[in-house]
Amino acid sequence: MTGGPSSENELIRRARDGDEEAFAELVMLHADRVQGALRRFGLDANEADEVAQEVFLRAWRGLPRFEGRAQFSTWLYRIAFNEAQRRLSRRAPSPVQADPERGDPIVSLPESPTLGPEAQTLDREFEQTLELALEQLPPEWRAAVVLRDIEGLSTHDAAEVVGIGEAAFKSRLHRGRMQLRALLEPYLAVEEG
Repeated sequence: MTGGPSSENELIRRARDGDEEAFAELVMLHADRVQGALRRFGLDANEADEVAQEVFLRAWRGLPRFEGRAQFSTWLYRIAFNEAQRRLSRRAPSPVQADPERGDPIVSLPESPTLGPEAQTLDREFEQTLELALEQLPPEWRAAVVLRDIEGLSTHDAAEVVGIGEAAFKSRLHRGRMQLRALLEPYLAVEEG
């Protein structure tokens, strides 16, 4: 299966008609991105696995109401965002700590195959630093940065996912970017010599 828009539209149509195999193919097409977004919204690997299952269960149940006004992926992000917020709201606040068991959740930052071992190590270190910096952002700013800058949604679609107007979303995105820049500045600083 190619996974192009027309084939995805066909899968959506079949799934809306109750075709479980078509829906399973949609899950396969979107599972990695949904799980990655859940991790970047602040869930650990186990939580992301559990919540991703809930996201797709809710999507299956809600598919008859999917009108196609937004892309299917945007609709899934909206469900994922809501489920992540629900899970995060149940947590007791805790200080941000590095968790070596989490692995490398920032899959949208490609590792260049042309880089040597030292550069690849620096790439992984930066991805881990970025992950820790994202975790320090307030959830609403983190969601804006993740949806717009990491997942690549348009401002309109990202604002729709979090359920706010574009102006309010742009404000959150700007604040998130500024705080992220401040957090990453020591890492990115170039020594003058």
